[in-house]
Amino acid sequence: MNHCNSSVPNLEIVPAENWRETLIIGIILVGMAILVYLEFSFVALEQLVVIHNHGLIRNSGLWMLMGIILLIFHTLLWLRYRPFPLATELDAPSLTVIIPAYNEGRMVEKSIESVAQADYPRHLLRIIVIDDGSQDDTWSYIEQATRRYPDLITSIQFAHNRGKRAALAEGFRQAQSKIVITIDSDSVIERSALLAMVGPFRDPQVGAVAGKVSVYNRFESLIPRMLHVRFTLSFDFLRSAQSTYGTVYCCPGALAGYRLSGVRQVLNSWENQNFLGGVCTFGEDRALTNYLLAERYNSVYQRTAVVHTIVPDNYRKLCKMYLRWDRSFIREEIRFSKIVWKRPPLALVLSLIDRVLTDCRYPLALFSFSLFIVDSIHAPINFLMMLISIGVISFFYMLYFLRSERSWEFFYGILYAYFSFFTLSWIFPYALLTARARSWLTR
Repeated sequence: MNHCNSSVPNLEIVPAENWRETLIIGIILVGMAILVYLEFSFVALEQLVVIHNHGLIRNSGLWMLMGIILLIFHTLLWLRYRPFPLATELDAPSLTVIIPAYNEGRMVEKSIESVAQADYPRHLLRIIVIDDGSQDDTWSYIEQATRRYPDLITSIQFAHNRGKRAALAEGFRQAQSKIVITIDSDSVIERSALLAMVGPFRDPQVGAVAGKVSVYNRFESLIPRMLHVRFTLSFDFLRSAQSTYGTVYCCPGALAGYRLSGVRQVLNSWENQNFLGGVCTFGEDRALTNYLLAERYNSVYQRTAVVHTIVPDNYRKLCKMYLRWDRSFIREEIRFSKIVWKRPPLALVLSLIDRVLTDCRYPLALFSFSLFIVDSIHAPINFLMMLISIGVISFFYMLYFLRSERSWEFFYGILYAYFSFFTLSWIFPYALLTARARSWLTR
């Protein structure tokens, strides 16, 4: 993976102080877009009736209705979300930060440096870095950092590549603190991230905490720019909603916190997890979240704990990342269907609403869009209607990005909606057919 050589970039984000103004402007623009959309819809419906494609109308209508319900559902929960108070140096618990690394080169040193320079009481902090059998100069950078901070860092080198899950497991076994935080070696944290991450653990029911993931290399090319907007929605909007009922479904590997006593309860099962007879080699973050939810812990989101991570900068790498994520999603959704019944009553009901609507929309979307494409051969106006529909729906979601950043970057989010539809739609069906695959796809 290509890494940039600068430190954490100055993103020059303008806070959305006057967010009501932004929201009003956005609603006006959406209203205008809806008027255009409805105009084309009436024309398209006439065409559809002529060719008697009523199945398309029913399926696409149901898909859009479910999407609207989900949008309202998530929005109501999102409005209730509040970040947890940061820990202070007086009440901060003992903390171990685990950084697994494989062929990261100089980037691993930047990751370690960001942790070592973070605001946290030094006598309570320990950093464990595991080189997972790297074949480049990763170990030399780990050694440099260890010499610089001998009182903070414990470095471990595997003789051969054993996988990220094994590296994390070794870190969990070495840790002696109350809380552990895992950070990817291609990521750097902001100075307040550690104190922010341990804040939610004041509640003894919290077993896992998800940090906010931002894009480190967002200005390198078009794909990182689009992913920056996408991440703002997936890592902030959705996880804020999930956090209100203590069921964040995935605490991401880029920045996640765990109660060590809870991890030790499930460590062996998680490390040796199998699916359909095969050893699980990826998706360790969502898997561990599921294991802790199964032990009746809550998982929450901490918006003020920010990590900047490197994302794919070309189509091939992007497809590999999403293929890993979708395979993990399929496996862990199946597991969660059994775990959900252990959740408290309110979390149970809200989780069922969320997962049933989300999961049922996948086959409806694939079927409806396939019909749209086929039907567009006979009635090209329907293809135009489909394009407008994608733009309108994506713009609704861009309102949440504008709430986070008053920036014209939201156009990259709309562009991503089209990019995803035309170039990434094949990934989920392929992941479903190859769910047993074990390849990490980046090695």
